[in-house]
Amino acid sequence: MNNFTKRLVFGSIYVAILAFGILYSKISFISLFFVLMLVTLYEFMSIIKLKSIFPYIISFFLFVFANIINVKDIPSRILSEYAGIALFLSFFAAFISILFAKKDEVVSHLGRIFLTIIYIAVPFTLIAQIPFINNEFAFVNTTILGVFILVWVNDTFAYLIGKNFGKRKLLERISPNKTVEGFIGGMIFTFIGGYVLSLFFTKMSMVNWLAFSAIVSTFGVLGDLIESMFKRQGNVKDSSNFIPGHGGFLDRLDSVIFAAPFIFIYLLIIS
Repeated sequence: MNNFTKRLVFGSIYVAILAFGILYSKISFISLFFVLMLVTLYEFMSIIKLKSIFPYIISFFLFVFANIINVKDIPSRILSEYAGIALFLSFFAAFISILFAKKDEVVSHLGRIFLTIIYIAVPFTLIAQIPFINNEFAFVNTTILGVFILVWVNDTFAYLIGKNFGKRKLLERISPNKTVEGFIGGMIFTFIGGYVLSLFFTKMSMVNWLAFSAIVSTFGVLGDLIESMFKRQGNVKDSSNFIPGHGGFLDRLDSVIFAAPFIFIYLLIIS
């Protein structure tokens, strides 16, 4: 199996699993992203060379307590109570973890734990909230599916246009293959994609889909660049080899991870 075929086959499997998990039910959606969070935690901790069980414990508390209202259909008015519990337990576990670090590594150890939580656990927790942020507090799976479609459109056309027409480097010291032309091309096609989605996924207005397009095409690229920076400092090419031909799950999700908090904030504002 050549590299192109490998990328096509395993990329299709990845997309199919993601789409099924999102569309089947809210339980499958939340469960899928809980598993993806754990896998990307492992990948990112390998990149930054953090050996600790506490990021998993903290992420578990944060994700489960923040999303239990969605699983159990608990009224949204007590969201702040569960969020407060999750926040307290997360910080408590983080500080307890320094007792197990070497004395001369306390600050570095705690810093890497907080970096892991902020970069991985918080975005995944917010991703799981996105389909529920609406006036009815109902599970609208097309919202998060649309976000992923926009990310794929942006990545695909940024790559194609950058490869064929790119001349000016976007941020060469971090990602030498990204170009300004690719960034602009990806943004244009993402807006087109947002318009097309508004015709089919009508739970959200066209204005909101175009706003999503702006967020994805801007902050998604930043997320890709930030992961590239971490990999460069960690001296690794891919976050893992879990997806043959594509690298790791963090490589596939880096754009969504960075864009999701901004989409979450936008939805809170309009809701």
